[in-house]
Amino acid sequence: MNHTSAAVTGAAAFVWLGMVLAISFLETPLKFRAPGVTVPIGLGIGRLVFRALNLAEAALAGVVVVAAVAGSAPAAVTLLAVVVAGLLLGQLTVIRPRLNRRSDLVLAGEDLPRSRGHLHYVIAEIAKVMLLIGLGISVLAV
Repeated sequence: MNHTSAAVTGAAAFVWLGMVLAISFLETPLKFRAPGVTVPIGLGIGRLVFRALNLAEAALAGVVVVAAVAGSAPAAVTLLAVVVAGLLLGQLTVIRPRLNRRSDLVLAGEDLPRSRGHLHYVIAEIAKVMLLIGLGISVLAV
């Protein structure tokens, strides 16, 4: 793997990792503890924040995959890049739409029980964090 592609892949992976950690594991849980933030307000804020995060993630996933492939990365690096991008794609096409439909109902005033969809999203976020750490480390080792 050439130096430039390795640097770009690693930088994008670690920026992506930082964004996921900051939003998914710091901002999101704290938002609902802030005084005056109701569930509907938190959901509205969350939808905006996650839409922006997911757009940034999609751009970073593109950078990671293109840099890894264009830089002739080792198979392990390319595999990690493709798997983490695929995981994001799954979140965006399967999990997020279900959460959005559910939040639409809550925002319309329905009182719903806890959602297992959020658990699926958290599990996917944990997997994404582990993959991004692995990707970043593997690029540093190249």
